Amino acid sequence: MKKTSTRLADGRELVYYDLRDDTVRDAVDRRPLERTVTTSEVRRDPLLGDSVAVASHRQGRIYHPPADECPLCPSAGERLSEIPDSSYDVVVFENRFPSLAGDSGRCEVVCFTSDHNASFADLSEEQARLVLDAWTDRTSELSHLPSVEQVFCFENRGAEIGVTLGHPHGQIYAYPFTTPRTALMLRQVAAHKEATGGGNLFDAVLEEELAGERVVLEGEHWAAFVPYAAHWPYEVHLYPKRRVPDLLGLDEAARTEFPQLYLELLRRFDRIFGIGEPPTPYIAAWHQAPFGQLEDFEGVVRDDFALHLELFTIRRTSGKLKFLAGSESGMNVFINDVPPERAAQRLREVAS
Repeated sequence: MKKTSTRLADGRELVYYDLRDDTVRDAVDRRPLERTVTTSEVRRDPLLGDSVAVASHRQGRIYHPPADECPLCPSAGERLSEIPDSSYDVVVFENRFPSLAGDSGRCEVVCFTSDHNASFADLSEEQARLVLDAWTDRTSELSHLPSVEQVFCFENRGAEIGVTLGHPHGQIYAYPFTTPRTALMLRQVAAHKEATGGGNLFDAVLEEELAGERVVLEGEHWAAFVPYAAHWPYEVHLYPKRRVPDLLGLDEAARTEFPQLYLELLRRFDRIFGIGEPPTPYIAAWHQAPFGQLEDFEGVVRDDFALHLELFTIRRTSGKLKFLAGSESGMNVFINDVPPERAAQRLREVAS
């Protein structure tokens, strides 16, 4: 992998990740952009103890542009985009309309391929590995920013999810706090560690799932399963079998095997609702340990956390979506219409 860092016309950082070491990236952003001004602010909810990002400048972000005006495609002739060069393998740049900025963190866009009509599932194993390497590098770089406590790499896919740009891409949020979902996990880890005299909750969950009926895919270094208490109709968790706290901890064997299992998993997601159905909308979310202090979670150290990816769709059956209604949105109590065992069986049935 070759990494080339440059700046866009308004001062934002852009980084090319290339498969070939002899690739030269010297294109200049020719757009007449003024320096980006953001209004991001993080406010703490005194009742729930969590944080909300207020970012009114995002109201003006680009919304469903036609394909020939996509800002994530390479620049071509006089059609100038966020990527100055005429081609790329993987590229990451600071979001022009970030939810988090400055002392409130940072937001980046990750373009998986220059092919506007592709999806992550269409990537080769070599390309998917390059994306993994880019996620890892960005996690490392962002973890050193003084305002950043946790790094979250994710992909939103599909109009049903709320995606406003059709080009295959994901995002990275670098939060100035530990997210509420991670905090819940760490509390459970602390309780399990105390109750078992030092046992690890993630290890226990993985061991139990591998011995059960909800395994979807398993390799030498990774395992994918539908969790016992899945929140979503089709939800799969992908774990490395050797516990590591973040992407930086993966060894070469795990990095090599990851594209094989993940690409197959995504392709199965596209087949679960039958041939001829629209592409399955999904969210793919990497859960990594915070880089900040863990004093709020007594007895827990950073290595107690287990890196894993959670992949789920909001589609519950052909032509129908799972909406977060009163119980889910009002009380955070999920009601799942698809038994996890049946979801796992279906995902095994649609093997290529």
